[in-house]
Amino acid sequence: MPRYGTQFGPDITFLGVPRCTLDEPETWADAQVVILGAPFDGGTSYRAGARFGPKAMRETDNNSHDGSRPSMAMRTDGLVDLAVMDAGDVEMYSGDAARSCADLEKAVETVAAAGKIPLILGGDHTITWPDVTGVARGSDKWGRVAVLHFDAHADTGDIEFGSLIGHGQPMRRLIESGAARGDRFLQIGLRGYWPPPDILEWMAQQGMRSYEMTEIVARGLDECLTEAFAIALDECDGIFLSVDIDVADPAHAPGTGTPEPGGLSSRQLLDAVRRIAYELPILGMDVVEVSPPYDHADITAVLGNRVVLEALSAMSRRQRDLREGSTWDPSQPLLDGR
Repeated sequence: MPRYGTQFGPDITFLGVPRCTLDEPETWADAQVVILGAPFDGGTSYRAGARFGPKAMRETDNNSHDGSRPSMAMRTDGLVDLAVMDAGDVEMYSGDAARSCADLEKAVETVAAAGKIPLILGGDHTITWPDVTGVARGSDKWGRVAVLHFDAHADTGDIEFGSLIGHGQPMRRLIESGAARGDRFLQIGLRGYWPPPDILEWMAQQGMRSYEMTEIVARGLDECLTEAFAIALDECDGIFLSVDIDVADPAHAPGTGTPEPGGLSSRQLLDAVRRIAYELPILGMDVVEVSPPYDHADITAVLGNRVVLEALSAMSRRQRDLREGSTWDPSQPLLDGR
């Protein structure tokens, strides 16, 4: 059985939301979103430290009102209106990647099978393999979960350092297993000098769609997202959103394991996450590769925290507008005193 509990630092929840215990379903029966920590960086190939990411994202904030964060723009409180609970960390031993991934997959599957949205705080990007697999199994949507993947890197490698498991390989593992379809796998923000041509060829054979930063700059992020949304929802029942914080330029997210210049701004990332969570049905989400040892002034931890909060706020607003038959237009003035 997987073990749960705080692995690093004090026993805290994400921005003070109520605590629940995964082994006691009655404690999270009323939750709509269940947060899990995945403090694992055993798949890292360069700079370690992402095991401390869940703690940093949970506690980094400049607002003392625990359990409440009303969005000024969206006029909703994602931590209150959406019934968010935190189940703590899945115990993940970086020296045994296979066992750690299996335990995380079981935890995510448990949450998804109960009809809740699992939101996982990483951890390196290895965890997206068990995250998406757990959602696909738990929700009985094997092969019908589209993936929107924000990252500087494709993470479609095969065998690295003699292992099939690592933060450069989770997307290949997902596609090979059938948990996610290659032609419903949308990657946003790729850039830099990896992967090599043979891996790019494999990606093309799977029908993957990758938006490299030059294309995003030339066409505009909104246009690329609109196109990606149409592809993702074709023959799929919902979205898994995976945000590697290194999709942001290192100027906006220095505390990460494999920084790559030339990425999205923090503003672009938050706008994209808000739009995805408002317009699309989210089945699960993770935020990964926040590495506090390489952060300064909590820049990256705060961004990871706000990516989560922006998604929760937008999901809350989506739920309210669907219930009321209304829509929210972010281009309208916040206040108009005329």
